This record gives sequence, C-alpha cells and structure tokens, in this order.
Amino acid sequence: MVAPARFPDWSSLPAGDRDAAIAQARQRLSTIGRKLKAVAQEIDNGREAGGALAGMPYVAKDMIATGVTPASCGCAEPLEAVGKPAKVIERLRHAGACLIGTAEMTELAYEPSGINSVRGNVLNPWDADFVPGGSSSGSAALVASGCAFAALGSDTGGSVRIPAHCCGVTSLKPTWGALPLEGAMPLSPSLDTIGLFTRSASDLAPLWCALGGRDAASAASSAVVLEDAFAESDTEIAQLCRDALAHFALPLVSRAGFPKEADDRVLLVMQGEAARAHRSRLDDARVDATLRKRLAKGLTIEDATLAELVAGREPARQAFLDTFLGDAAVAFLPVMPIKTPRVAETDPTSPDFKARTLYAMSRFTRFVNYLGLPALALPVGFDSQGMPVGLQIIGRPDSEPLLIALAASFQSTTDWHGRVPAGVASDIAAEKGLAA
Repeated sequence: MVAPARFPDWSSLPAGDRDAAIAQARQRLSTIGRKLKAVAQEIDNGREAGGALAGMPYVAKDMIATGVTPASCGCAEPLEAVGKPAKVIERLRHAGACLIGTAEMTELAYEPSGINSVRGNVLNPWDADFVPGGSSSGSAALVASGCAFAALGSDTGGSVRIPAHCCGVTSLKPTWGALPLEGAMPLSPSLDTIGLFTRSASDLAPLWCALGGRDAASAASSAVVLEDAFAESDTEIAQLCRDALAHFALPLVSRAGFPKEADDRVLLVMQGEAARAHRSRLDDARVDATLRKRLAKGLTIEDATLAELVAGREPARQAFLDTFLGDAAVAFLPVMPIKTPRVAETDPTSPDFKARTLYAMSRFTRFVNYLGLPALALPVGFDSQGMPVGLQIIGRPDSEPLLIALAASFQSTTDWHGRVPAGVASDIAAEKGLAA
C-alpha cells in the first residue's frame, strides 16, 4: 500500500465524509498518536450539532482545562484538578468542534525543543532523531501526523511557531490579549498567548473566527524582509525562505537591523514572571528538580525591574512598527535561524548537548511575544536532512485575518502543507476501511 501524498483539509471535506473523518482521527490518535508519545489523554467527547466548525476533531495542549480530564502541564503527575473548561474550549464547543484528546508538552511549557525528562519526549513524525519543537510538541505532532485537524497550544516565546517549523504545519500566534487565557496554565502572563495549529491556512480561518477573531482581512500594500534575520540564518533555511517570498504578490522592502532591545528584555520578563507564576511549585516534588532551580533564578529579578520591563512593551512595539514596518503591512523572516536539531543536541543528559542550540531555536520568535504582535508560521520546503522549514510572517496588532489570507494565498500555489510525514507514512498506508 502507498501512503497518500497529502492529508485533506477539513474545509474541503464533503459534509457526508466528516463523521468518518472524526472516527479516523480517533483511531489515529489511539495508534499513531500513542506511537509518537504525543497523546496525554484521549477524550470520548460529543459535539454540538451544527456550528461553524461542524465536528472538526481537535486536541488541546495539556495545560488548557478541558472540563473532562486533569491537566498535567507536562509534569509527571497532574497539577490541575478537573474543573471548568477554559473559555477557548467552550468557544470551540459552541462552534461544533469535537475535542478528541489532550496533547503532551514540555514541563510547565518552559522548554523550546520538546525534551521532557519526566513524561518522555514527543517524537517528530518526520524523523524521531530530530526534535518536534516545544513547548506545544504534542499539538504540532498530532496535527502533522493526521491525528487531528487542529490543535490548541500556547506561545510565550515561540511555542507554537517553533513546533510548526519542526513538524511542517501552519500555526498562528495571535495578538497578545486577543484570546482569553482563563483556564490555561500561566507561564509569563505579559507574554502568554493561546496559539492555533492546523495543516493549512484554509482550516485556520474558520477556527480563528470561531474563537472570536475578526474575519475581514485588510489589504497589504507591501511587506518588509528583515535582512539581518536572513543573514544570521543557516544558508539552506535562508534560501528556502527567500524562495518562498516569490509566491507572495507583494512589493518587498529590504530592511536592516533587528529589534535587539526587545529580544534582550523578553528573556528577563519570562524568567521573572515564570518564577512568580510558579512560586508555589518551587518545592513541589512533582516538578523536575532542575526546572525548579531554573524557575527560582527568576526571583532574583526585582519587582521594580520587572515592572519597568513590562511597562516598556508599548513603546518598544511602537518603535518596531515605526522603524521596521514603516508603511508595510507585514514582515517576513525565518521561524528559526537553524535547522531542526537532533534530540541529542537539546537533551541536557546527552554528551552532545549544546545550550546555544536551545537559545537559537527561539531567536526569531521570542521578541514577537514581548511586542505582543501576531505572527504566523507556515511550511515552505525541506532542508537537506529531509526536515520541514518554516517562514514567519509578523503583522500589526489585530491583523490575524491578513496573515491567514497571505498564508492561504501561498498555499494555493504550493503543496508543502499537509504532506504525510515520512515517519508515519507506513502507518497511514496500512490503514484499512477508512480513507486517508
């Protein structure tokens, strides 16, 4: 049997095929998803009749309250009891989406590669020797492998865009504050956002609207290419992303420089707020001891310093819009400056561990969280290792519909999204009784 060339989009499925697609997603979650170590809990959840999403099967990162299962937050034991579902879960239920499970993640959402020493690592569906990206590892892997059509994640410094790059799917980090965080574990409240994964932008559009986002896209007159980011990137990464720019029907303006001050500040804000958000867990044996020590370091950042850093977000955002975007609507840069690393490079217990690799993974994503701007990641090709590569589009506040429209236009002339990952192709090909 031969695996299909690509997975279908939910939005393209005839209504009569959707019940079978839901059953297929559940079956894959139990088999492929478990094989990838990406499933925290399977949920046999009903769905509302009708609705804009009409049964779309999705998973939620295991730090978002489902109202059905306790959340592990990536820790060895559940940290949150079953309680009221998060607002985003309620919105998707009312839109008819079908929650079929929760997705594994890195511990307390505080690691960019996908390494989790207490629950085990999620496997990248393209090649298990490479990381899936973190901290929303399971969400990305399950969407990429056809176990769900969509997933909820969180993004504090790149945690939906990095896994999207590593697993070859489309993801959206919304404007800070655009989606409610109630019911989701906090990490750094000034930076936290609920993020979305789908295989295509055409599926991302109705998902975004169902969650309360605007659906009307403004026109884009031009786009900025952040040249310093391309220059700092691996040669293959830079070339694939540059090649992708030709598919966007926009005048491109090259701009030098990088928002270094925002990048410097975001790490301090994250450290300071994470320590305060999880102060009660610094002595909790359910949390890895090394992580607790790392969290405690954030308490050395004084309250006054932290307040000053947070207060600097608005002027920093305006400076970026004025200095880098200017009259343009969006900015282009790679999601990551490096190729997807091998697991050994990011595992602190490995002799091949390289701390600088972890730092590099979020180099081009974390400053966006400090600025509170929306950003979308989409696959634009494969590197010489056979791993996906992602392009990042940064927009102005509340420009999510434009970012989605640009990605949809790109994907209408390319087929990088939705391809069946090499690591699960044999499993997909072996399926019987349900169309792939």
